Amino acid sequence: MKTDKARTVGLVMARGGSKGIPKKNLSLLCGKPLIQHAIESGLKCPEIDRVIVSTDSQEIADVAKKCGAEVPFLRPAELAQSDTPDKPVMVHLIKWLKENENYEFEYLVNLRCTTPLRQPSHITEAMKVVTSCDCDSLRTVDRIQGKHHPYWMLKLDEAGFSAPFVDGISTAKYHQRQLLPPAYSINALVDIIKVRTILEAETLYGKRMKILETDPVYSIDIDSEKDLVLCAALMEKLKLA
Repeated sequence: MKTDKARTVGLVMARGGSKGIPKKNLSLLCGKPLIQHAIESGLKCPEIDRVIVSTDSQEIADVAKKCGAEVPFLRPAELAQSDTPDKPVMVHLIKWLKENENYEFEYLVNLRCTTPLRQPSHITEAMKVVTSCDCDSLRTVDRIQGKHHPYWMLKLDEAGFSAPFVDGISTAKYHQRQLLPPAYSINALVDIIKVRTILEAETLYGKRMKILETDPVYSIDIDSEKDLVLCAALMEKLKLA
């Protein structure tokens, strides 16, 4: 464990309940539970000092420990509901470590179980950006291409006719994809937040959030059984299994 000032904790949030896939965080992907992919990406990253799992499930806790993560507590039930946002779970971890271990750290890396293709190199690259500038947080993104760009999207007006999704934008003006301005979608591959921001800012990511574009091939999100099948095939293709 490092002892310098800029400590970094990788947090894996894995509650027991799941609507889309029962026990989703323990679902097998290429022979490993989803949570193991998240834990290993943190353990293999030299920029992360500790990988801690926050869960309300003893079963998940037992698996997480076998995978090498720390599980110093079971998360309170009120912080493990389907609509519980990330911030109170992060605040609980920060305060628990301070009160029970007198342990403080500067950066929190959110290691989501649902993006299992995350590589340690993604975290390393993101940490380089965060530590080299004055920002509150960083989120990785995908570049939006062609038909998925907001300038090419439509909505219905009050009369039921189509209208540009972005008010004031003429789709005729942007008739070629080369004319579209850069746009990005958050992909949940890597989120890094300063602990000070989590505790003091009005919003989780603060006012000064950097973005880092990553290869969209890695940002597949697991939300259904079909996603698990597609992700397994992709891992085999990329030789990540």
